[in-house]
Amino acid sequence: MKDIQPEADAYLRFASAFVPNMSDDQLPQTSSTSSVIELKKKDFFLLAGKVQKVLGFVAKGLARAYFIDSDGNEITVGFFAEGDYATDYPTFIKQQPSRYIIQCLEPSKFICIPFDELNLEYRHWPNSENYRCLIAEEILDKQQLRLESFIFQRAEERYLDFIKQHPGLFNRISLSHLCSYLGIERQTLTRIRQRLAHR
Repeated sequence: MKDIQPEADAYLRFASAFVPNMSDDQLPQTSSTSSVIELKKKDFFLLAGKVQKVLGFVAKGLARAYFIDSDGNEITVGFFAEGDYATDYPTFIKQQPSRYIIQCLEPSKFICIPFDELNLEYRHWPNSENYRCLIAEEILDKQQLRLESFIFQRAEERYLDFIKQHPGLFNRISLSHLCSYLGIERQTLTRIRQRLAHR
């Protein structure tokens, strides 16, 4: 069996930074039912129409979430890098089929915590509701910010905000995926980048 301790340590460091006022024994722990899976670039962590049975913590690598629209286009809705939970959280907590696909953009490692084990852990873990609420709030906050960016920001502002908020991510994703996420045509993004380069 693969030793998951290095990845488990990364998970604990993330949780400690996420909830800094908790001691180590109050933080979520991996268990014997947790596992580490290694996926190659282009491998799938979640398929549309499937129920996500494990919560995936990205210990290494990068993945994206997307759906396929009625015209067959892939619409990117999010990216998951180190320290992120790769999940369609609303359907995960309800154990309902997801509408999204999660695919690796790089070779990746995920700590996988089974849904049933996670619920058991929450029941026996102090401050579990606080941690669960913080996760939900962070995910909802990201979704709200993205929604508002389409309502209130121009294409150039969305692009600049993405670079500012994800400085380490920009060079790890393709322009086509970035355009899809920002809702910008590739030609438009090219013009934006050229204009910014001459400022």
